[in-house]
Amino acid sequence: MDNPALNIQLQTLPNQPGVYQYYDKEGTIIYVGKAKNLKKRVTSYFTKTHENGKTRVLVKKIANIKHIVVDTETDALLLENNLIKKHQPRYNVLLKDDKSYPWICIKKEHFPRVFSTRRIIKDGSEYFGPYTSVKTVYTLLDLIKGLYSLRTCNYHLSEEKIQAGKYKVCLEYHLGNCKGGCEGLETEQEYNESIKAIKEILKGNFKDSLSQFKTQMKEFAEQTKFEEAQKIKEKIDVLENYQAKSTIVNPKISNVDVFTIMSDESYGYINFLQLSYGSIIRSHTLEIKKKLDESDKALLELAITELRQRFNSNSKEIYVPFKVDIGEDIKVTVPQLGDKKHILDLSLRNAKYFRMDRFKQMKIVDPDRHANRIMAQMKADLRLSEEPRHIECFDNSNIQGTNPVAACVVFKNGKPSKKDYRHFNIKTVEGPDDFASMEEVVFRRYKRLIDEKQPLPHLIIIDGGKGQLSSAIKSLDALNLRGKIAIVGIAKRLEELFYPNDPIPLYLDKKSETLKIIQQLRNEAHRFGIEHHRNKRSKSALNTELETISGVGDKTIVELLKHFKSAKRISNAKLDELEAVVGVSRAEKIYNFYHEK
Repeated sequence: MDNPALNIQLQTLPNQPGVYQYYDKEGTIIYVGKAKNLKKRVTSYFTKTHENGKTRVLVKKIANIKHIVVDTETDALLLENNLIKKHQPRYNVLLKDDKSYPWICIKKEHFPRVFSTRRIIKDGSEYFGPYTSVKTVYTLLDLIKGLYSLRTCNYHLSEEKIQAGKYKVCLEYHLGNCKGGCEGLETEQEYNESIKAIKEILKGNFKDSLSQFKTQMKEFAEQTKFEEAQKIKEKIDVLENYQAKSTIVNPKISNVDVFTIMSDESYGYINFLQLSYGSIIRSHTLEIKKKLDESDKALLELAITELRQRFNSNSKEIYVPFKVDIGEDIKVTVPQLGDKKHILDLSLRNAKYFRMDRFKQMKIVDPDRHANRIMAQMKADLRLSEEPRHIECFDNSNIQGTNPVAACVVFKNGKPSKKDYRHFNIKTVEGPDDFASMEEVVFRRYKRLIDEKQPLPHLIIIDGGKGQLSSAIKSLDALNLRGKIAIVGIAKRLEELFYPNDPIPLYLDKKSETLKIIQQLRNEAHRFGIEHHRNKRSKSALNTELETISGVGDKTIVELLKHFKSAKRISNAKLDELEAVVGVSRAEKIYNFYHEK
């Protein structure tokens, strides 16, 4: 290292947990990180050889290091998260959240009101949330309103003012939505029993409310108050219906946070489910843009800290797909089977669907970003040295050995470029020989591109197994292009990808976007080749028969086909119908040809 000041800073770093901050020569903070051991972690940046190019650039820009020692790893996680959000350093993942989420507030007052709000006022009121969907808030408030009679006015309902007769019941009382606490028709103690039950429902616990309602219903029925009993039964039905919809797993799973991650080359998608009494009371997916090729473990640890802090979670246990280091006070569980594994799989499905939705939106809003992501993914999946921005796929169409043709389709930035599609009639091969035909068309295609000084593709895909791939490689060898263009063969049966000089095929995930692009290329090449083959066969069949008639030339054949639409109709036409199209002389020749046959 050629920076003496940095060298001294590295030597004096403590072997303690903490947070380190890197600054550039302008004094701007460019990276924040956490460590169990500050000295080991920071020193590793300057002693290791980094594969990631951005990490190498970061290390070159470090001009000054500062650190903060903390007591525990948990403190380091929280401090790192807060510093990243505060300073947004260039080389840290982006943790942005400009949303003001809705909460359900139980106001600290006599006869507490229950309402939604986006502002938290520290006046002793209780807040439940935040909720990631306003719809969820309204659903819960409607449920509560249907179960309990609560006031909506903002009067100061102190005992003195109620006894002094300051207030009169309003329309809500006459509609049955409020029990008239303002006139002392309901005691504050009775009202607070409802508030206590509402708090339990907001925590996901429906058991106490259901039990209370069933007891009330039974009492009314025993007293032959059947109307009141029916009203309570309706409330039980509402509550049980809501519970059935919200209960996902074993009700014994309570006060647990679930986290899963789905990632690609550029982004990580972390889903968070919060469980209480077997019900999902919160679901949120966080999208994180990678900066230094961060691992899934690093992204998940950062996201867990951020999401628990953002949503005020105090759960003592978390379910995750692999072990993470997030402090000493939280139990980390990696479920393998049963209800716990089921909920983990559900969380992962949410992350996948969120990622798919983002891709669909990206296609519409930012097609360039979508193309960049697909290209980066294909480069990694297919082990290429560069992104396959220009791909060409070849397919032979050789049905029953007649009219052999081939097709070449072209994709640019992951999309069909139809103006660049090409058909080939096989010229040098006699009979059905797929291998020789492939060798011919590949040679002709790239000989022409070289002669015309056109850009060559980054990737060639051969529809076929090892045999077709070997034939194509012979042509690349003949043109001195071996090693200059990546080439793979795709076998139809198992979607195996073959590489030159590699006997073991590559199998891609059946749901991977790379395989979908390759399949689309292969299917498009097949469709394009078959279409040309069909046209050639039908034209050949027509021309062979009509051209054998003496005195009937190409123009006459075209006129006949325009009028009659097919060779069969020409053969069945009456003499006067033919005369109306091509005249008496030629009509007689055509009519006699078919009827003498």
